[in-house]
Amino acid sequence: MADTATTASAAAASAANASTDAPPFQLGKPRFQQTSFYGRFRHFLDIIDPRTLFVTELWSAQKIKQAILHPDTNEKIFMPFRMSGYIPFGTPIVVGLLLPNQTLASTVFWQWLNQSHNACVNYANRNATKPSPASKFIQGYLGAVISAVSIAVGLNVLVQKANKFTPATRLLVQRFVPFPAVASANICNVVLMRYGELEEGIDVLDADGNLVGSSKIAARHALLETALTRVVLPMPILVLPPIVMSMLEKTALLQARPRLLLPVQSLVCLAAFGLALPLAISLFPQMSEIETSQLEPEIARATSSRTVVYNKGL
Repeated sequence: MADTATTASAAAASAANASTDAPPFQLGKPRFQQTSFYGRFRHFLDIIDPRTLFVTELWSAQKIKQAILHPDTNEKIFMPFRMSGYIPFGTPIVVGLLLPNQTLASTVFWQWLNQSHNACVNYANRNATKPSPASKFIQGYLGAVISAVSIAVGLNVLVQKANKFTPATRLLVQRFVPFPAVASANICNVVLMRYGELEEGIDVLDADGNLVGSSKIAARHALLETALTRVVLPMPILVLPPIVMSMLEKTALLQARPRLLLPVQSLVCLAAFGLALPLAISLFPQMSEIETSQLEPEIARATSSRTVVYNKGL
């Protein structure tokens, strides 16, 4: 196991520094074709590179591997849908969700864009020990978008009809509308996108990494843990910026220079996203552990280990 991890990590580091003429990265495979002399020559130039003598730690390579490759398939995750891409690609969407004085069209657009991005992130970082048909992806995508748009539009209509609110209070309340819409849609998104795991189960492994079996109970735990992270994630992102901006907008600087409102809000959203994402996905380990006594009887009989692990997904 250690040798495999080391080889994979080194391969990942090599792939990260690969030139544009390098073939697509494959875990455990040579970078250059071994069927030609020139390919073998370039391969062994890497092997005999004296600079490798000074490499004493492979944590950097391990970091690259874990950030880029899916733990179940060892395939490269498309860049916008990696967890490392969640903040840079998601922050502009958050800024759009929190724009004041949203119209019906803009509300629908930003909720659709947000759930489209979330659906792709959920699918790319799912437990991939079992094949997932495209129909499940479409089902989850449509369910999440419909729920998010319906809740957001419904809440906005209710706020507009609330005659007791002053215009300033109504504007402040409207800024908090995205949170319940996004949080509820995130739950629908995770459950619908990964419902196949509940039907077929997910692989559970012993301490040595050997496959013990497929468990539907472990799948339920995985989806519950992931859904909870998706509820916690938007809390700081969609709650803190409206509070902070309501205070900053009263400052002399922003009142004198209203053009700075959008850049300042973008920075506030970026800071909130940067804080919220690691906090949310750290709630549970990606490789979660569960006692065999809590799983199906056939799983408990198939191993002598007291606990097994499964990929929760992110």
